[in-house]
Amino acid sequence: MRNTLSDFKYIKIVFTILAVLIVALSVYYSNKLADDMAEEERQRMDLWAEATRRLVSDVEGTDLSFILKVIEGNNSIPVLVADENGDVLVYRNIDVPETNKEKFFQDAIVEFKAVHEPIVVAIDNQTHHYLYYDDSLLLRKLAYYPYVQVGLVSAFFCLLLFFFASAKKSEQNRVWVGLSKETAHQLGTPISSLMAWVELIKETGMEQSYLPEMEKDVGRLRVIAERFSKVGSVPEKESVLLNELLENSLNYMQKRTSSKIHIMSRYINCGEVFVLLNPPLFQWVIENLCKNAIDAISDSGEIVFEVREEGKLVIIDVADTGKGIPKSKFKTVFQPGYTTKMRGWGLGLSLVKRIVEEYHNGKIYVSPKIPNKACFWHALFMSFLY
Repeated sequence: MRNTLSDFKYIKIVFTILAVLIVALSVYYSNKLADDMAEEERQRMDLWAEATRRLVSDVEGTDLSFILKVIEGNNSIPVLVADENGDVLVYRNIDVPETNKEKFFQDAIVEFKAVHEPIVVAIDNQTHHYLYYDDSLLLRKLAYYPYVQVGLVSAFFCLLLFFFASAKKSEQNRVWVGLSKETAHQLGTPISSLMAWVELIKETGMEQSYLPEMEKDVGRLRVIAERFSKVGSVPEKESVLLNELLENSLNYMQKRTSSKIHIMSRYINCGEVFVLLNPPLFQWVIENLCKNAIDAISDSGEIVFEVREEGKLVIIDVADTGKGIPKSKFKTVFQPGYTTKMRGWGLGLSLVKRIVEEYHNGKIYVSPKIPNKACFWHALFMSFLY
């Protein structure tokens, strides 16, 4: 499981680096191409300005057919030539409205001037015209091209991560189901044997003072096997009295925990609380939370389960006086494979989250510390109150 998580993290890092490199190279190349094209358009406008000057100045020996070919050859760059007073003399590749032409040209001059410095066309020593031009449609499209590339690469990268995440989750689900079914199967034989031994002890009249606790443990084994057998299938939920179910689970854990650790429950402004849930799976959640809290308490301490109602929600706050969880690990603790124990599998809290959120449509997360408490779990269960 840990190797799978490590491999997935490595794959994410590799693909992130590749995506960043692709985007960076793409943006660099697109910007360079746009700059080169902008420079080429500037040179074309310089040539267009010179052709206009020669045409207006009627320079001796000028090849008019070539000049006209240069001027008419511009079919993409919006351009206009104005005199010193701002009156437009000639324009090309500009859609001019039928009305308010003068205002339109003045606005166009301001707009073009903001994009490129105007080119001075010296007709003679005293007369100067000014050529204003804008980027061609192709160049404007090219300017947006890097953003399109970034969007496409980002979308592809997100889809790729979603695919890997789905594949990883699917693999984890298969592992969960397979492990659970096999565990339930393996527990079946010793449970049957233990039940037979209990009946034999009863029939032979042997010392029976310890039988009640033995029967409880055998019953607990049956419950555990039943829990594992339910993993991977839709659990059957029923309306149960949460108070009774919670107290039974806490009493069971208290009897099997050090006397220095006290497990308590509190009910805040609520009486009997009925909740729609699967009892064996809910007890599994409580036991896992208790075990996690017990492992966090070094010697002595307390574990408190606080129950309250908010509308149609039943909220269970679980706090302990253990060593606590770093804020950076608030989400990590629920990931399969995460554990602080030398021989732990890191499956307990992952299973808790799965039962609460997937099977009961609830929510569980780690809340910030509260006074005198090290770890504070916040569990929400959807409930139907009667």
